[in-house]
Amino acid sequence: MRLKTISFSLVAVMILVLITATLIEKFRGTPFVHDAVYGSAWFAALWALVAVCGSMLVFRRRLWKRPAVFLLHISLLLILAGALTTRLFGVQGSLHLRQNEPQTAFETQDDNSAMQLPFSVELLQFRVDCYPGTQSPMDYVSTIAVRRTNASTDTLRVSMNKIASVDGYRFYQSGYDDDLSGSRLTVSHDPWGIGITYAAYGLLFVSMLLVLVLPGETFRRLLRSKGAKAAAMLMLPLVAPSPTFASNATPKTLPADVAQKMGELYLYYNGRICPLQTAARDFTTKLCGRDTYRGLTAEQVLCGWMFYPTDWAAEPLIKIKGRAKQLVGTGRSRVSYRDFHSSSGYKLEQSLAAIRAGQPTDGARAIMEADEKMNLLLVLFKGRLLRLFPYRSGDALTWYASGDALPEDMPEGQYTFIRKSFDYAGELAWMNRTDDLSALIGKLKQYQRKEAAGLLPTDRLFNAERLYNRADHSRPLAMWLTALGVLSFFVCLGFIIRRKALPRWFSVLLRIITAAAFLYLLFLIALRGYVSGHLPLANGSETMQFMALCALGLSLVIGLRKPSSADQRTSSDARRSGFTASFGLLTGGLSLLVAGFGAGNPQITPLMPVLASPLLSVHVCIIMLAYALLAFTFFNAVAALIVWMAGHGKVQSDGESSGNDGRLLSELTRMSLLLLYPATFCLAAGIFIGAVWANQSWGRYWGWDPKEVWALITLLVYSFPIHRASLRSLQRPLPFHVFMLLAFAAVIITYFGVNFFLGGMHSYA
Repeated sequence: MRLKTISFSLVAVMILVLITATLIEKFRGTPFVHDAVYGSAWFAALWALVAVCGSMLVFRRRLWKRPAVFLLHISLLLILAGALTTRLFGVQGSLHLRQNEPQTAFETQDDNSAMQLPFSVELLQFRVDCYPGTQSPMDYVSTIAVRRTNASTDTLRVSMNKIASVDGYRFYQSGYDDDLSGSRLTVSHDPWGIGITYAAYGLLFVSMLLVLVLPGETFRRLLRSKGAKAAAMLMLPLVAPSPTFASNATPKTLPADVAQKMGELYLYYNGRICPLQTAARDFTTKLCGRDTYRGLTAEQVLCGWMFYPTDWAAEPLIKIKGRAKQLVGTGRSRVSYRDFHSSSGYKLEQSLAAIRAGQPTDGARAIMEADEKMNLLLVLFKGRLLRLFPYRSGDALTWYASGDALPEDMPEGQYTFIRKSFDYAGELAWMNRTDDLSALIGKLKQYQRKEAAGLLPTDRLFNAERLYNRADHSRPLAMWLTALGVLSFFVCLGFIIRRKALPRWFSVLLRIITAAAFLYLLFLIALRGYVSGHLPLANGSETMQFMALCALGLSLVIGLRKPSSADQRTSSDARRSGFTASFGLLTGGLSLLVAGFGAGNPQITPLMPVLASPLLSVHVCIIMLAYALLAFTFFNAVAALIVWMAGHGKVQSDGESSGNDGRLLSELTRMSLLLLYPATFCLAAGIFIGAVWANQSWGRYWGWDPKEVWALITLLVYSFPIHRASLRSLQRPLPFHVFMLLAFAAVIITYFGVNFFLGGMHSYA
């Protein structure tokens, strides 16, 4: 008993140390916390103490009688052993190469000393590969020659996520010189640690799978228990009502068909070639907070500002908030371009000057966001926003806007076409000569296809992006999912409190709606992935969309249950079915709401070279699946606590009451445990797959980045309910659900707190 108490107490101490370290890093900086905590002898000793006590407890409990659980704990010990081996015997550093300048030593990371290599390394060539027709980097590639003392030479290629290995030394692409004649490589020499760590990872994955599938393990017993499965639900996307505006007359713009044709032009935007419609959608969302305005399409809004700026300058469509509303002086959340200016000048200028000078300014973020919208309009007015004109110079293709500085050697006819075409388009728009304007737009598209031939996206890809722009209504979907999730949750609670069965038709309807919402969101994500050319998991919004998809999918999967012995559902089954549906609805809706934070959907951009790895996609998918499962346990805990409070004392804290509420509380406990095992295992698998990706990209498994640390904290926190059989306090339903309610705070901090407060390399995700 004492050894068990010491072991779990040490894990709790480790959690507190890690939390404290991330807070210290926020205020004292990364180098300080690495020296004082992560790289210190006492921190390593704490891990060693955890490992020793854990090992003793494993053998005292004779866990070898349960092979899957025994192998799981052994794999965790091996992971720590691999980390210790790397720390003791591994060496990491950097190597700066210039062409025709062989190097025989690299600079170590620990003390910046020179360490000799058993061979010489010479840079033969460095190049930056770009996405076709753009200047966006797709990969960084170093070609190096390795010459040994026996005169043998190997020519190797090093690029992002593609390492080169020579005699136990591994080279990773980490940087380059501005003149492209030099390259910076990370060098790692870890002859023993990699093998031990990878073997431990493999054993971990196998043992987790065995825990889930072997008949004698806890998870399978829970799966076979009565009432451990539930049904599912969710909602169809509906269009949210448009906001009301003071003026009844819409500002002047192009007819919808002409504006749509304008949106079909090619545009170089965010480092890639896409429809102008995409930029129009982002432009409108940035200004208005949504991608339509008073029944006008995004293309019509953009064309209105381009061709009729006087009318649109008086339109109160620019969405501002906070301190910016006070400075503009209208007191409204929507203002016009003219409202930002007075006889004395730009109303935000004084506050912006204070912000640039580093002075504390009330509402700085709101002021800067409002100024950003004004700058967007200024760039449009200057003719520099839309890079619609491709120009070939030799093998290079560059895209220009009509107001950009053009090359001096550009042919005169081409120069005139780029400079004057939009002026002429404006004249045609003012004269309402829409047929001539359509013809001009057609000629511009012909010019684009001729000048950028072979580098434009295919028609299928181009039309897929236009379809995505029209079909994406994820923000209204988020609001409806959340609202209906809350509504259905309280409907289920009402039936429970009144001791009545949930109608079967209600559960069936929710299941149908869930399937429809799941398929719609799957269609959007698949379409976005096809357009971007990679799995859409590269930023926070995309990962939250994927989490919503996981929540909907899990609701459907959990709902695939076998009928009861009487070939019909009991009232208890229906109640749990409704609860599970509500959890899926809430998790999906809230995830989509978070995905829509900021200025609407993030722009589709080429993937950063370091992120172009299948391991990253697998890592993010598994982590999001884990978060979705843990969100279900959170809502399950909320339901359990409300059921307990609504029992009016009839449900004991141990949940052993013979009443319906007591049975439901116990069933909710089993449901949480059933979800907890795959959730925790997915989280562990996602963390360690991320470690493999980091090792492939940067030459190290773990960098003690705040996101990494908090993912580890979350894993450690949820290890307590996993060991519920060893912790007497968590064996009772009420304390268990209270713990599950509080534990979800770790997930919230891991995903949101790190991004908005702690920062770090992972703060984009």
